[in-house]
Amino acid sequence: MECRIRRVGHAAAACLVLAGSPLSAQGNAVPAAGQAPTVGAQAVDPDAPLAPLPDIGVDWPTLPIEPVDPQAVAATTDVTAERRYTWRIDGIDAVATPLLRQRFAENSTLDANDGSVANAAQLDRRAREDAALLVTLLRAQGYYDAQVTTRVEPGARPLVVLDTVPGGLYRFAGVTLAGVDAAGEKAAALNTAFAVKAGDAVDADGVVAGQTALETAIGRAGFPFAEVGDPAIVVDRAAKTATLDLSVQPGGARRFGDIVALPGNRVFGPDHVADIARFRRGAPFDQSRIDDLRRALIQTGLVAAVELEPVEGKEPGTVDIAVKLDPAPPHTVAGELGYGTGEGARLELSWTHRNLFPPEGALTIRSVLGTQEQLSSLVYRRSNFHARDRVLTLQAAAAHQNRDAYDAKTYSLSGSLERQTNIFFQKTWTWSLGAELLASDEQDVLLSTGLPRRRTFFIGALPTSLIYDGTDDLLNPTRGFRLGGRLSPEVSLQGAVFGYARTQVDASIYRSIGSRVVLAGRTRLGTIVGAPRDAVAPSRRFYAGGGASVRGYGYQSIGPRDPNNDPIGGRSLTEFAIEARVKAFGNFGIVPFLDAGNIYTSPLPGFSGFRYGTGLGVRYYSNFGPIRLDVGTPINPQPGDSKIAVYVSLGQAF
Repeated sequence: MECRIRRVGHAAAACLVLAGSPLSAQGNAVPAAGQAPTVGAQAVDPDAPLAPLPDIGVDWPTLPIEPVDPQAVAATTDVTAERRYTWRIDGIDAVATPLLRQRFAENSTLDANDGSVANAAQLDRRAREDAALLVTLLRAQGYYDAQVTTRVEPGARPLVVLDTVPGGLYRFAGVTLAGVDAAGEKAAALNTAFAVKAGDAVDADGVVAGQTALETAIGRAGFPFAEVGDPAIVVDRAAKTATLDLSVQPGGARRFGDIVALPGNRVFGPDHVADIARFRRGAPFDQSRIDDLRRALIQTGLVAAVELEPVEGKEPGTVDIAVKLDPAPPHTVAGELGYGTGEGARLELSWTHRNLFPPEGALTIRSVLGTQEQLSSLVYRRSNFHARDRVLTLQAAAAHQNRDAYDAKTYSLSGSLERQTNIFFQKTWTWSLGAELLASDEQDVLLSTGLPRRRTFFIGALPTSLIYDGTDDLLNPTRGFRLGGRLSPEVSLQGAVFGYARTQVDASIYRSIGSRVVLAGRTRLGTIVGAPRDAVAPSRRFYAGGGASVRGYGYQSIGPRDPNNDPIGGRSLTEFAIEARVKAFGNFGIVPFLDAGNIYTSPLPGFSGFRYGTGLGVRYYSNFGPIRLDVGTPINPQPGDSKIAVYVSLGQAF
């Protein structure tokens, strides 16, 4: 007998048992054509939810399922009495895969009602349904002679037993991919992609997986108009074998042509879609590049639905990609709340129109309200600026920072062009080029007397950065390392014009110890060369201490201090940190840590006079990243340092 697996998308349409196979067991009627099959007196609803279950669809004349004997139940209790029951399956330990057990658990009537009471008639119905389910699952795995009988063992809690005899495993005697030779030199690779071979079990999951792999491979091999038919299975019951035939029509290989718009396309035009695509005109067609483009368009947040359709190109041998985009809501309102000892509470709010200046030209109004920081800014951000993940940012901001080290009122204009990374497409290399102009009115103290002084600085800067990320996760890495460098040449006007350069290097490493522990380490070195410390604006110096620096200390509290015992910053910085990220239970983890660091007045980072902090953190691993609560204490505090410091934020410390 012959049957074909029919698929819609990647889902197999089963034609065995649950899609119209004849059933006959102890008087159960065989349904007529088009009629829903029945078990006992109850019709099986063909629309009832069922977990995905591929099947190669071979009909069999009988389904050997024995009904529960009501007299067996009546031997210990009245058939109308309701009692809790237990159940088990015998005979499948040698053949059941974890996937089979999972599917049975997801669809079992006995399991779904385990712990509830049932009478004899209900036990009979549930046992029959689960026996039919088990036969279907075994046949999908290649055991087409499977038989399941049911019985009830008497007791205070009746025991329902599904006795299973899987029978022999059917195997493929032959597998043929008709038409694949038309792919020429790529035919061998396509044959390899369809991993089902002669001698393999007649496993529906294996056949569907092979068909999916073949369709993926043929698209990546450059055949946009290939057609892969439904597998045709011919079963020899006497020999316990089957043959499989699959038709393949590769069509011609193509190269990428143009990106064109379909009627009704909105959001972005073809030119901007081409900027986002990771393929160029003339490159060999690769379906994986189309799938990547679809994900990237959705990731912009401006697209609700994407239609990308290969069509015959205007030039021979090419394929154009027709695009239709439906818009998503363009507005975003966001908020962020944090707290740190020395920094105080901080609330950030923003409103964004993500496509006010198409394509992808966003306008953001951002405000920060904090006990020690206030800020208002207007930000223009153009994502995918003439290239994938390249971002142009322009910003005007007014800020007030009231720190122990200084009080600064700053007005700034800045711009940057950068290649960004994100949680959807994490990049190995990222970079940024920028420019800043700022006027800052800042108050600190004279070191000789401790009396306050106020100065106005006019500063121009060209900040740049280059970062390598070899980790496995952007927000919660478990292995690999990161290395980044930042350089900012700056010109300052405060009485006279002078120049200097700020340089900072950050490195971190991560290593898993077993499945529940990650060891993480970090170091940071910084230097300012070209100007004395007192000439550099207090807000542009290096500081240490706080939740992203040396935990256990207040924000910016480490290093040299003025006569009022307030930090004054320095021209160089050295920091180290190590922590163990331990998964404790569920989504919670604990993180013991040890940090060290110091600030120096010389431009060369030193390795002496370290301040050490230690403590314990708690992590809650949400689906959008870890939420961090760290509590630290200084080991060798300076006068005036608090004994306890607390930090709350989103993301790991480093």
